Amino acid sequence: MTPKEIRNEKLALKMIKNLERRHFEAYFCKTSEEAKQKVIELMPEGSSVAWGGSMSIRDIGLNTLIKSKNYKVFDRDEVTTQEDKIAMYRKAFECDFYLSSVNAISEGGVIVNIDGNGNRVAAITWGPKRVIFIVGLNKVAQNVEAALARARSIASPINCMRFDVDTPCHADGVCHNCNSPESICNYVHFLRNSHPVKRHIVILVNEDLGY
Repeated sequence: MTPKEIRNEKLALKMIKNLERRHFEAYFCKTSEEAKQKVIELMPEGSSVAWGGSMSIRDIGLNTLIKSKNYKVFDRDEVTTQEDKIAMYRKAFECDFYLSSVNAISEGGVIVNIDGNGNRVAAITWGPKRVIFIVGLNKVAQNVEAALARARSIASPINCMRFDVDTPCHADGVCHNCNSPESICNYVHFLRNSHPVKRHIVILVNEDLGY
């Protein structure tokens, strides 16, 4: 293994211990292919599945793989009107599994997400029977403060570019702590512990995934 691979594996194993102490179920996968197979292993055939706007899930082709299997899928990408999207958001609360990534995670195991509409953090908090996070190690920050800073200064401006919204960070790539009507930073969510125990599953992946 390379020095980076050795370091990342040691970091991931330490984080798994911290996540388990916080009542998460946690795994480390060396590749996104391993991560996809772990998700399929965790979800029994016939389960109902939904996901948020995660680019990590789309980048590794997990959504496509799931739709090729025997699952009941609620895919927000298949609807076009805002009314249908909201209906799909609501269906996610009744699913067996909700898939997401994170904007950041601390080495100690606290997950940080920032949302515009709040549907993702709402589903993470309550509703779906289980939540599975796919997390590239590029999302890891030293502590909660650094995780929040990463979410605000890296993930949010990039997502504003992705959604092409009229915010100050869209203009210069820097977080302005704005109150723009089109802000996507309206709901800041900290997940300290999994409740009920092991409702949340974290799959750490030794790759750079998403934003």
